Amino acid sequence: MTLIPGAEPWTATGDGVGILVLHGFTGSPKSVTPWGRAMAEQGWTVSVPLLPGHGTRWQDMNLTTWQDWYHEAERALRDLRSTCDTVFVMGLSMGGSLTLRLAEQHGDAIRGIALVNPAVHTERIDRFLLPVLQHVISGFPGISNDIAKPDQDEGAYDRIPLKAAHSLSQMWRDVKENLPSITMPVLLFRSTQDHVVEPSNSAHILANVASTDVTEVVLADSYHVATLDYDADIITRDSIAFVRRLAPTTP
Repeated sequence: MTLIPGAEPWTATGDGVGILVLHGFTGSPKSVTPWGRAMAEQGWTVSVPLLPGHGTRWQDMNLTTWQDWYHEAERALRDLRSTCDTVFVMGLSMGGSLTLRLAEQHGDAIRGIALVNPAVHTERIDRFLLPVLQHVISGFPGISNDIAKPDQDEGAYDRIPLKAAHSLSQMWRDVKENLPSITMPVLLFRSTQDHVVEPSNSAHILANVASTDVTEVVLADSYHVATLDYDADIITRDSIAFVRRLAPTTP
């Protein structure tokens, strides 16, 4: 199967600090590669997996479920843990949803999490019809490349696969129910203008995690895919500082 250019998964071998970076729904590693590369430049071990059904054709996503995406993220986490003493997980949008679930299921194994415009629900009116629509319509017009900065491409599909979208909504329910089990440090980036994920998502997460070490960073000049937008340097800078603070033995 031919991959979208830039959608390839990749890893970088570094020291005993491991960083798992997860892309979003219908997206690909291309959307988070600059973020991940910045982590690798610090000498850390970085893994950026391609989630099943992504990076090829949007129809392929309808053949997968949230369990498939989560299991790949979990596999990458296990691989990092096998070689690294300290592990962090970072995610964009649905990658943030998967990050939260990993934190809920593997809390003791994760030193901290960083989220960029994470999603745990949607306010779209058609969400109520999704259980029926998924059996009638394969896909809706896409939500890709919500980026204020010109000439940026996240390597995402131009359509929303509805069976996959319905499965995502099921994962959100489980993630929201278990947010109080999250106790590790949280760094959350939120764009003031996001045309994909409503601000109520970040508000709900911040109000329900049990972490006492929580930092919210508001991104004033970026849209949803902030990792490729005007505030990408802020995300990089604060993520590096977050890891250095919590892994103080890092040179």
